[in-house]
Order: sequence, then structure tokens, then C-alpha cells
Amino acid sequence: MSIAAPLLENALMTNKRNTNRPKVRRIHAAEVDYDYAVMPKNHDDHTSTAASGYSRDAARKRYAERMRRRNRPRFVRKVLIALAIIAVVGAGSAFAYVQVINGNLSAGLDDLDGSLVHTELTKEPFYMVLLGTDASIERQDDPEYAELFRTDTILLARIDPVDKKVTLVSMPRDTMIDMGEYGTQKLNAAYAIGGASAAVDEVAEISGVGISHFCLVDMDGLKQVVDALGGIEVDVPVAIDDEDAGGHVDSGLHTLDGEEALILCRARNCFDEVGAGDSFRAANQRLVLQAIANKVLSSDVATIAKTATTLSEYVSTDLTVNEIVSLAQAFQGIDAQSNIYTASMPTYSEYIDDLWYELIDEPEWWAMMDRVDRGLPPTESTEIDYVTGTVFANAGEESDGSGNAEITKDGLINVRNGTPQEGLGGDIAAQLEAAGYYVVDVANADVDTYETTMVIYDSNNREPEARQIAEAIGGAEVFQNDGTYTMHDDFLVVVGADKMS
Repeated sequence: MSIAAPLLENALMTNKRNTNRPKVRRIHAAEVDYDYAVMPKNHDDHTSTAASGYSRDAARKRYAERMRRRNRPRFVRKVLIALAIIAVVGAGSAFAYVQVINGNLSAGLDDLDGSLVHTELTKEPFYMVLLGTDASIERQDDPEYAELFRTDTILLARIDPVDKKVTLVSMPRDTMIDMGEYGTQKLNAAYAIGGASAAVDEVAEISGVGISHFCLVDMDGLKQVVDALGGIEVDVPVAIDDEDAGGHVDSGLHTLDGEEALILCRARNCFDEVGAGDSFRAANQRLVLQAIANKVLSSDVATIAKTATTLSEYVSTDLTVNEIVSLAQAFQGIDAQSNIYTASMPTYSEYIDDLWYELIDEPEWWAMMDRVDRGLPPTESTEIDYVTGTVFANAGEESDGSGNAEITKDGLINVRNGTPQEGLGGDIAAQLEAAGYYVVDVANADVDTYETTMVIYDSNNREPEARQIAEAIGGAEVFQNDGTYTMHDDFLVVVGADKMS
């Protein structure tokens, strides 16, 4: 029975008790059924009261129906209020969950306020320091810094959410720096000695730009992220066989799982016969990061959020999960091959106080940073190792990523005959000119006892061309000049006994 019925009954009983009142029936607005609002024409006829629609039973029914109609909005409001309470409780749970993730992300960071510069996250370009540490690899670091591992991977990233472009510049871990009271150090020691703020300060000083954000990645977490994404598609330039890195990865275009991606990022020793292992490792790490970015940025928001959640267990950063998701959304649709530029900081090696250091090639470095700061690729063209197909620098040229981009032949070459066989230098020069190179000068070397032919390059970003020169003359050792050889041009070819007939 409707709650309106007892109320109406009580009202009628009250009217019965008040017998002294005039017997005038007042019809309240709540009782009126507007289908019967007009009195019948024969309103003096009281012989048919029930049929007229104004009997007590009829009024009660109409009143009950009116109350049901009036109470319906109240019921809807109560439901909405209940739903709102549930939503608030759910939002509170979600907020708490997000706060847990943000706590994970910021765990272990020292105070970065004095090291970072403010920028509008999705409205202007900014710089970020990306560090990678691998706690699972056996170390020989000083025990004094055992809890803060040295960083094997150091990247300066320029992130432009407006034009949807990203630049990744690898900085060699052995780069020589001056850390004041700690003396001469390698760049990878900055985080171990002074934490995140020290690492940011050193990279800012080296690069001459303000750093807005910081990120430290445990390389073991890379495996989890890749697996959470269902694998990443990578064109591996050369097969990896490196037990120190964790095993084998096939060459060619295929989907890598987390373990394979980690092996590719760790591999270094297997490249020692063709060049500097650290350079190849840095190039492959950038390749994996590009593939991860490509997979994440082509995913939906739910996948992006899930990836951010997974990352929170292995990443330390000043960014919140909301900021990470906002950035990812801003970059959705980016063409990773064309709009993610990569390169390595130009350096040269020197042996100082029983240690090998990488010293910055200042003129080339500042020229590179000028390009980067203007939003240009760090190098004028894509640079690829001729022997392995490894991409040392991606300038955003149209490419399928297979390492087949053209290597320039515009370097100036000097040829020196290091053998007793007369005319051999001229023969090698002729081979080079036939292949499209420009030979500036041909002469005898300082001695004629060179056993092996060498191609020596002076500038770090000329290594791919140097390897191509070696290929053009049937093979040669390739390395960068460490100051041993006097060079006036781009390349020096010293002909050894292995070319004698």
C-alpha cells in the first residue's frame, strides 16, 4: 500500500471529528486529477456521485497516484546521491592508487629543486636526463658508493610535445668530468657520488642547457615493460652472441620479448672486433627505446596507463603518473623513425693516469648542441656502421630502419705507402677514386714496415665512412686517431704489407 493512503485516511478522519465545521468539501491541488477539473454540466445532480469521479474512493485513488508521481523525482535523487557516494569512494580509491604509483616513481630521489628548471610540460620543448643502471651486473665500483650504482646508460633527451619530436643523445659513461672536491671522475660516477641532483648538474654543465626532468631506469625493469607491451618490433642490425649480456638475439626484423630486448641493450663485448663496444651498445639502446616509444604511443590510454604502472616499479623520476600519461597522449601518432632523432656525443679516447677516458670533441659537440637546441637532428645525415648496419645517428631521413641509408663519400683522403713495394700507394688511391672518393695526396709513410693496412679517421661521426673506405680497398683496420698520427684531412689510409702482391 502506498504511504500516501494512510496520510489521506488520517486527513479524512480529522474532517469527520470536526462536526461543527460547515460541510464544505475543499479539494486541494494535490488531489485534483486534471482530467476531471471541469465540473459536469449538471452539477446539481447528486444522484450519481460515484460515477461523477468525485467519490471518496476515486479521490483516494487519484491522491495516491499523485503522491507516487511526486515521490518519483525524490527516488531518482536518492539513487543519484547513492551513485555519487560510490563514485566519490571509487575516486578516492583511484586517487590513493595513483598516489602509491607516484610514491614509487619518486622513491629514492634526492632534492632536485635546485637542479631542475621549470617548463610547461606539454606546451614547450624541454630537456630531460635519462640514466640507466644495471644492478644485476657484477661491479668493481668503490664500496663507498655501493648503494648508488654507477650508470651505464646516460642520455640527454630533448622532448618537444608541440612539434612531436624527440632527440636522444648518448653521453659516453667514461666522459671525463671535474667534480670539484671529488676530483677527476667519469660521468657515470656522478649519480653514484651525488645522486640525481649531481647527475643533472653535470649533464647541464656539459650540454649548456637547463634540465627540466630526471629519470633513472633499472635496466631489469626494461624486460618487464617490454613484456607488458607484448613485445616490441626491432630490426636487429647484427646477430648478438654475448654471454656477458645474457645470450643470443637473432638479426633481422622480428618481435623481441623482454629478455631479448635486455640482451640487445647490454651487449658490448661482441662488438670489440669491429669497433668501440660502448658505441654499439649505446646505439642499440636508442634503437630499443625508439621501439618502445613506437609501441606505447600507438596504444590506447589504458595500455599507456598500464605501462606507466609497470614503469613505476623500476623507474625513479620527478614526473607524476598523470604527467607521464599526458606526455604520452601528446605524442600519440608520432612517427618514431622520422621524428625521434638519435646520436652520440662526439668524443675521443685518452689514457690518463692508468685509466681510459672519453674527452669531449668541443667544436663538434657545441655544433651538435646548437642543432639540437634549434629542434634539428643532431647530425646532418643518418650515420650507419657499414659492417654491422648499426645506426649511430638517425637524422630522421626516410628509411625502413634496416641500415641501408647512403653513407657519404665527401671526405678528403691522404694515402701513405707503408711497404717497400713501389707504387702500391698509387694503386690503392686509384681504387678509392674509382669508388667515388677524393684522394688529396699520395706519398710514402714514415717507415715501410707496416704489416696491416689502416684507415684512420679524425672525427667521431666519420667512422661509418671510414669503414666503407676500408671495404672499398678490400678490408683494413679502422680506428679513430688518438693523436698518434698527424692528419690534415678527414682520413688517412696507411697501406700495409697485407696489400703487397
